[in-house]
Amino acid sequence: MAKSLNGNTALITGAAKRIGRQIALTLANEGVNIVVHYHRSEDEAEGLLRELTDLGVKSWAVRADFAQPAQYATLLDRTLEMTGTLDILVNSASIFPLEKLDEMTLDSLGSNIEVNAWAPFQLSRDFAQRLSKGCIVNLLDSRMRGYDWNHTGYILSKHVLAVMTRMLALRYAPDITVNGVAPGLILPPPGEDQGYLDKLVHTVPLKRHGDAQDIADAVLYLLKSNFLTGEVIYVDGGRHLLEYIGGQNPR
Repeated sequence: MAKSLNGNTALITGAAKRIGRQIALTLANEGVNIVVHYHRSEDEAEGLLRELTDLGVKSWAVRADFAQPAQYATLLDRTLEMTGTLDILVNSASIFPLEKLDEMTLDSLGSNIEVNAWAPFQLSRDFAQRLSKGCIVNLLDSRMRGYDWNHTGYILSKHVLAVMTRMLALRYAPDITVNGVAPGLILPPPGEDQGYLDKLVHTVPLKRHGDAQDIADAVLYLLKSNFLTGEVIYVDGGRHLLEYIGGQNPR
């Protein structure tokens, strides 16, 4: 039987916008109190807090730059100071810089890994070490089954996070579950419009794109499960089955 999340408290990184925001609203509809992490999106975070209050749950906002170790290293403790408890961690925040293989540098790769893999790893480890039980969900990417030639540092960092997800699941079982969701064609990148998605639906076996609610539903499923850990759900219309490589020759 799926467990109830009513009364739980969740920290969602990158919750002010896009997929993170939808996850926050979906969990709030299940009675989950929400800690909204943000970096630059203070106005969006404050707006989300008002929506969450209207849904009848408690909510807080906390800022941290994941490129600054001193800020993300204290994020879990700052959250617990506000809430007193925590049951759920959703690592949704990430960067997505345009960067081809021939352009990637050690510094740029390091920046991607720090924000997209190391900060979530440290938060997950802190969560497991400070709390007796709970659930962690990491947002990955369906292109881990292939390549993303336009965002090489990003996709490499998601590979790192995927391995960390499995390792954390083993290390912190049975009291902490750690799972992942790998979105596919869901939202256009910042600066792009609906046409970006429309041009790529032919690469999806289901011949359509998803939306943020599809990802939130998968996160909710993992959080309600009593018997899943170390699992990754690909929410991509079957796109990962084709080992899609970005629609262009790597050369």
